[in-house]
Amino acid sequence: MKLIEVILQDENLEEAMKRVKSNKGVAGVDQMTVDEMDEYFRIHRETIKKQIMEKKYRPQPVRRVYIPKSNGKKRPLGIPTVVDRVIQQAIAQVLSKIYDNTFSDNSFGFRPHRSAQDATIRTLDYLNEGYEWVVDLDIEAYFDTVNHDKLISILRERVFDSATLHLIRKFLQAGIMEKGLVKPNAIGMPQGGPLSPILSNIYLDKFDKELESRGLHFVRYADDSNIFVKSEMAANRVMKSVTSWLERKLFLKVSATKTKVVRPTNSNFLGFTYWKGSSKWECRPSNKSKRNLYDKCRKELIRKRCIARTNARTFTRINQIVRGWINYF
Repeated sequence: MKLIEVILQDENLEEAMKRVKSNKGVAGVDQMTVDEMDEYFRIHRETIKKQIMEKKYRPQPVRRVYIPKSNGKKRPLGIPTVVDRVIQQAIAQVLSKIYDNTFSDNSFGFRPHRSAQDATIRTLDYLNEGYEWVVDLDIEAYFDTVNHDKLISILRERVFDSATLHLIRKFLQAGIMEKGLVKPNAIGMPQGGPLSPILSNIYLDKFDKELESRGLHFVRYADDSNIFVKSEMAANRVMKSVTSWLERKLFLKVSATKTKVVRPTNSNFLGFTYWKGSSKWECRPSNKSKRNLYDKCRKELIRKRCIARTNARTFTRINQIVRGWINYF
């Protein structure tokens, strides 16, 4: 079977629909909700499959929304329509089976049975092996700057099906609707759809393999990377070298202000920082993570907000925030 036929198998589509429904989420530009999905696919499934096979399917633009970040800025998300989410999820499920076991063992983001806590444990392993200088790498606006042609050329190394590659490119180029206007999307892949996490890992796996070929110790979670070396001189040399490689080979821009060489006690990776006990390095929540918890609770306890609801609702919300924070750390 061609790969596109595997993606469009009823069993794979049913699983994709189930996952999209369980994730819920808001409607896209067409205002269709996940509750309307089953009926729509019952009527239009064969038409959609035929359009995809004939390379005539056109994804709709994603709806731009913004969510607040811990630093006060806002993160842009692109919300695809429910139908496009199902198709993206169907592609992602098949790509994950092809790629996941080929990814680096030091890659932890957006992968089954791996977590931020696993990534933190790996960093502790490196620190306790004596790699106590950290290159804290920051890629500027990663999801907004992924090069489409480079991504497709990377996919072509393992995906030998033109219909699948055509469909993925159409999703990359679908455009973004903001304030009623559709902007073309010539570069980048909006966060918010089921396809962007696996494509992100496929793209940055080239970086992982380059670091492995150099014998470097590193941990990557999505676009956050830390590289561990034994001296400050080596750390500065590695930072300069990998920055150049990312810009030349993957066309990504590394932040000159946020990328730095630090000691573990000044590191902040996935909300954790590190301290050295009598015999080994340990991790703890960073001061920034503690401030974020305080700020979230404080917003929930603003007087006018509390007056507008019952004490029980306020207590429940505070408990949810604190419990989630404790469970993560």
